[in-house]
Amino acid sequence: MRLIVGISGASGVIMGYRLLQALRQHPGMETHLVVSEGAFRIFEVETDIPFETVKEAADYNYDNNNLSALISSGSFVTDGMIVMPCSMKTLSGVAQGYSDNLLIRAVDVCLKEGRKVVLVPREMPFSRVHIHNLQKAAEFGCAVVPPMLTFYNHLDSAEEQVQHVIGKVLMQFGLEHKEFVPWRGI
Repeated sequence: MRLIVGISGASGVIMGYRLLQALRQHPGMETHLVVSEGAFRIFEVETDIPFETVKEAADYNYDNNNLSALISSGSFVTDGMIVMPCSMKTLSGVAQGYSDNLLIRAVDVCLKEGRKVVLVPREMPFSRVHIHNLQKAAEFGCAVVPPMLTFYNHLDSAEEQVQHVIGKVLMQFGLEHKEFVPWRGI
């Protein structure tokens, strides 16, 4: 399986890094990473993870300004894309079809080719504009998986909550995640 991972400039970039780590656990998985300039800065502010370590978690890396990269063309076949986290700026670009960088162009390519796109929007509260853009993205075919807190499975730490969200995202591609704790009924 070949997936594109986009990490945009919203709080919670650690989720994108943890996603890359989870994808490495799947044999035959090939990951293509594109990170926005804002996300690069947020990695510095929110984590102690050197950016080189983030890049090493992916098989291939692309500069967000390189609109001639492989992932900018529909002839480069992938199984889809995950944007985690998805900033409201990136969401706006997706909803309006305004591909002014590689991350949004890669989403646009996946959508035009009928490939799965999962957006993990990271903002709170949502404004009416955000909700409008989320609705438009969903109408265009994006799956929207907000990183909501979960309580039914007794997850006590932020890391456990992140792993749960990753599990929900991977389910969109038919992939299992060993850290995911599903609902088991009462």
